[in-house]
This record gives sequence, structure tokens and C-alpha cells, in this order.
Amino acid sequence: MTALVLERLLADETQTARLGEDLALALRAGDVLALKGDLGAGKSTLARALIRTLADDAGLDVPSPTFTLVQSYDTRIPVHHFDLYRLSSAAELDELGFDEALTQGAALVEWPERAEGYLPKASLLIELVQHGEGRLARLSGQGTAFDRAARSLAMRGFLESAGWGEAQRRLFIGDASARSYEIVSLAGQEPRVLMNSPRLVLGPPVRDGKPYAVIAHTAQSVSAFVAIDHALKAGGVTVPEIHAEDQDQGFLLIEHLGSEGFLGGDGEPLAERYAAAAELLAMMHGKTWPHRLEAGPGRFHTVPPFDRAAMMIEADLLVDWYVPAISGNPPSDDLRAGYTREWNALFDRLRASEYTLMLRDFHSPNIIWRGDRSGHDRLGIVDFQDALIGPSAYDLASLAMDARVTISPGIERKTLNAYVAARHAAGAFDEASFLESYAIMAAQRNSKILGIFVRLEKRDGKPYYLKHLPRIRDYLRRALSHPALGSLREFYDAHGLLEERAL
Repeated sequence: MTALVLERLLADETQTARLGEDLALALRAGDVLALKGDLGAGKSTLARALIRTLADDAGLDVPSPTFTLVQSYDTRIPVHHFDLYRLSSAAELDELGFDEALTQGAALVEWPERAEGYLPKASLLIELVQHGEGRLARLSGQGTAFDRAARSLAMRGFLESAGWGEAQRRLFIGDASARSYEIVSLAGQEPRVLMNSPRLVLGPPVRDGKPYAVIAHTAQSVSAFVAIDHALKAGGVTVPEIHAEDQDQGFLLIEHLGSEGFLGGDGEPLAERYAAAAELLAMMHGKTWPHRLEAGPGRFHTVPPFDRAAMMIEADLLVDWYVPAISGNPPSDDLRAGYTREWNALFDRLRASEYTLMLRDFHSPNIIWRGDRSGHDRLGIVDFQDALIGPSAYDLASLAMDARVTISPGIERKTLNAYVAARHAAGAFDEASFLESYAIMAAQRNSKILGIFVRLEKRDGKPYYLKHLPRIRDYLRRALSHPALGSLREFYDAHGLLEERAL
């Protein structure tokens, strides 16, 4: 495979440090960044900026490892800084613990030419050479490390086009998808959020010749976020202002609504904030939302339906991932057939439910509390690109059975009551039908999440999601207590799907 090459002119030390910052935002465990250049070329400046970015500490002491040969830092991604100038043989890398370092984090290697081909082929080479009064940085490599670095540099280019080229970048948050978010800061300006939303990779066909994301109607581009952002803002919902956008590349520079969430100082959920969010949902569900939304000149997004196929393929995640994990065996044909039969009977009951714009992930990580505001403006909504047209009860179930926060039955009840009271106050409201739909959607969502959290551990190497499983099972038991779900509850009990299991 031919190495790909990128070049950047660095006029001074500030721009060299900025390149280090950009590379730090792209770094992942297992990466090797090889820094090549003569003495005084700027390798130490770049390395220092990269490590300080990972540590989020501009004053961190980063000494040269010329004499120690390796210096390690316990940063967001552990990074091991190697200087091979005094290396007498490439074999000495074994004594320095190079391979072990890559299992723990990333490696930053100065004087890589002394390693005599010992470095992995997927290493990212950064060569710094004299260019007039400045430097030319030449990045070359192949594989995901190069691709991530190239995208990070493209993000810097996007910031430059928006007048924020000199902004400091720091990782804000990532999620279970390929999206990531950074806080960008520029002197004299309020911090903003840089949203990195690459076009969705659809994956292989899984059913009826279609990939999972197509069946589940997952948003495929950032245009969905833009369109729904505009619609929600017009409907009186507080969402981020979009200051700059490149929908083709998947970059947005958006308003930073804040960082305060729904937990108190003791880490416990604050009931009044969940109730306020429920009242916001009630307001939204009293409106009529268009299905075809404008995402900019000549760009439109049609909000997909949360149809039976989407509901079923999500629910099937429990059978596909959770069942094998707890049983040690693949699900039997009888279990699959019975599971599908039970869920189809419940989906039939949803036909008479109220349908509306369903944000899909309306839970505390995606809602910002703004206590200095009043009314619905106290709540800022930040994640909605996967919205569908579906049962209104789904978003309330997502909120009141928060997947990452333990919501007691009492707070769940208060949240539900706040919503129901607001709907009754606004006009005619079929409470009984809504509560049945709420139970069905809560059971469907939590069944899906059991599967997703196991998949994140088994497929994606993210074991920390497993700690949430006991909570999700408890939510599922609550949902299945509704009389309309009696048959499904018996099925889950018969197959041990609600038993406490250690994975």
C-alpha cells in the first residue's frame, strides 16, 4: 500500500505547536508518531505541544528524553515519549518496553530512523524540514492513524475558514458513534463547540439486503443535525446556534450551551430537572412538526419513520448480543421466533398511539441545565440528529429511565406525572393509551440497550458500558410490569432474560 502524504507550512513556533495540538486530538492508543528532522527542526516543540494537549495542561513540564530515552505521561491517552538519538541498536527498543507501551497508550518517537524498520508499518511519520524562515511539515503514512490525523488537520482548516484558525482545541466528549466534540477557545470570544460528524459508514447488509443503519434509520450525514436544529429552534426549543458549517465534510462550529447536567453534587439525579425536561417534551408533543426539513440552500432532510422494521431490529440487539453473552450459546431458533412474535404483537398495539417528532436519545447526557434562564429555556438540547417520527412516549421513556443514571421509581413517577399534567393542561390527552405506549417503548428501548452495551464491550472493546447492565435490567422489569406487557414478561422470565448475570 502506497503511503499517503500531507504537507503543512509552519511559519513559526506557534504554528508548530498548533500542529502538535491537532495531532493530539487525533491520537488513539496503539498509535506510533515518528518525528523526523535535524537538530533544531522543531521536533521538541511539536512533541511538547502534543503532550500538553493530551494532559490539558499548558504548563506541564515536558523534558527531553535524550538521556532517559523514554519519558511516560499519564494523560487522557497515556503517551510514551521516546528519543532514539543515543540508541546503539534497534533491538534496544525491547529493553525500553516499546511494545508494552503500545498496549498501554501511544508512542511519540524522535529520531525514528535509528529504529531500523522496527516501528510498525502503520506508524505516522512527521518530517520537519527547513523552509525559508519556517518549516515544512510532511505527514506520511497509511491506515487509520493517518486518516485521523488528516481529518484533524481538515478540522483546523475548517476553523480557519470560520475565522477561528488560532483557536485552542480540547476534546470535549465522544459518544458511542464516530462523532466527537471539541471545545474551541479564542481570545475575546465565548468558547464554542467543534462538532466532527463524518458521514456514516453503513456496514454490511444484515437483513433483507440492507445494513443495520439503513433499517434503523440512523442519520447518515450532519445535514440531519442542521435541519432538525433549525426546526427545533423555530419551535421554541433551545438548541445550539450554528455559527459555521461544512456539511460535505461533516464539520459544524456551534454554540456551547454549557456543561451543567442533571446530577447534584452527590451524584444523585435532581428530580426537578427531570420534571422540567418532561414538561419541555409535553410542549413539543403538543406541536405539529413537518417531516421534510430544510438543511440549507438546496439541502433537505426527510425525518424517517420509527417503523416496525426499525423497532424490531433494535429490539433484536438483545437476542443478537445479550443472549449469547449471558448464556454462552447463540440464541435458538425457537427463542428468536418467540421473541419476534411477542414484539410484533406489541408493535400492533402502537398503531393507535400518538406519533410526533421523536428525538430518540432524550436523556441527561444530551440535555444541558441552564439555571440562570427561565421556562423551557433552562434546558438546552444538544443531540438530535437521529430523530424520527415515532410514538411520543419513547422520549419520555428515554428520559425517565435514564440509561446512565439510576432513576428511582419515585423520580420516574414524578417525571411521568409532570409530563401527564402538562399534557392535560394543554388540552385533550388520552392518558391510558399514552401510558401503555410508554411501557412498550420503555421495554423496547431497554431491551435494545442491553444488546448495545454488550456489543460495545464485545465488538468495540469498551467494557465500561457493562457496569450499566443491572440498571437497565431493573428498568426493563419496571416496564414489563404494565398489564399490556404480561405475555412478554412471561417470555423474558421463561428464558432468564431478567436474571442478574455477571458478564
